[in-house]
Amino acid sequence: MNAGLVDEFSIALSPVLFGSGVRLFESVDAGRVALEQVRAETTQRVTHLTYAVIER
Repeated sequence: MNAGLVDEFSIALSPVLFGSGVRLFESVDAGRVALEQVRAETTQRVTHLTYAVIER
């Protein structure tokens, strides 16, 4: 995302506890990139999130 090569992305979020994980946006430069929520759809097992990447 820092390089400006991503316009939009989707995440399927399911609430499962494993005890550890990986941060998805740890290396993103928040001074250069912002996220705008486009869509959020929920079901009983998963939430589908779509974000647009906005350059600052």
